[in-house]
Amino acid sequence: MKLIDVAQLAGVDISTASRVLRGESMQRIREETRGRILASARQLNYAPNELARGLRTARSKTFGIVVPQLDNPVFSTAIEGAELSARRHGYSLLIAHRQSGATDSVYRRLAHGNRVDGLLVASLDDQALLKPELDATNVPFVLLNRKLAGAAHCVVLDSRAAAEIAVDHLVSLGHRRIAHLAGRPGGFNAGERLAGYRAALRRHGIRFDARLVAVAGYTAEGGAAAMRSLLPQRPTAVLGATLVSAAGAMMVLHEARLQIPADISVIGLHDALVATMLYPPLTTVRMPTERMGELATDLLVALTGHQRVKAVAPLPPDGLVIRASTGPVAG
Repeated sequence: MKLIDVAQLAGVDISTASRVLRGESMQRIREETRGRILASARQLNYAPNELARGLRTARSKTFGIVVPQLDNPVFSTAIEGAELSARRHGYSLLIAHRQSGATDSVYRRLAHGNRVDGLLVASLDDQALLKPELDATNVPFVLLNRKLAGAAHCVVLDSRAAAEIAVDHLVSLGHRRIAHLAGRPGGFNAGERLAGYRAALRRHGIRFDARLVAVAGYTAEGGAAAMRSLLPQRPTAVLGATLVSAAGAMMVLHEARLQIPADISVIGLHDALVATMLYPPLTTVRMPTERMGELATDLLVALTGHQRVKAVAPLPPDGLVIRASTGPVAG
């Protein structure tokens, strides 16, 4: 159906129908007329042509979201939250995958080729590479779960608090040799998690031992490699920076014929259905990743509308989810 069909059914001229369906507040349009137009649009299942409108207004009503992994629950749930907000505000969401260190200009392609109105960026790219690329797009952008010097707008999770919750749980079970599968060196979240891990150890009077920290990144393969390197240190528990790296560590522990949690306890940050499918089911600290994606998109909508915005405080963890992968220290 076309706009003219809605106008004819409602008995109004096409310009009046257009103003009402665009959401304009016009005092000279009576509420009875406005209601008749909206009812006619619903009856005809009318949907505005956003592409045509975009050609007139230089707005595409589309956002791009760039993620480094599509199979990581952290990013998939963030996308779900972003989609929820985008749909609520009348935007479409275009998803792009960019691996860390890639040389393609995905941000410029989205901004100039796909004409997105703004970008949501969950990137693992180095700061020196990322900031110039984003600046070159000339569209508003919001960072998800990282901070970037010179970039004012971001929505992050309180990863430091999450790591402290995880260590507190392990210490409550009697563990003192607690290993950490760390994130990407130099990364914002990796630094926050390591700081939380060290702060919790210090609070419990446990000396920090650098030999119990190994870089795992954010993949199962990285978690497995880091766990292999830590086995000679004989930790009694291990904290994975992410659910995915913790799962990789569990694979190695099974290969080494170590019992979880009788020989070693495992906990990961972030929660998802896959945590219940591991053997044994993985204890996690649940994080509001979907809410992060939703708030970041709300913020981007405000920025594209040239509204004044406030900084979003780090989102606290949703709490500890205790499953069978953690237990008392042996002996």
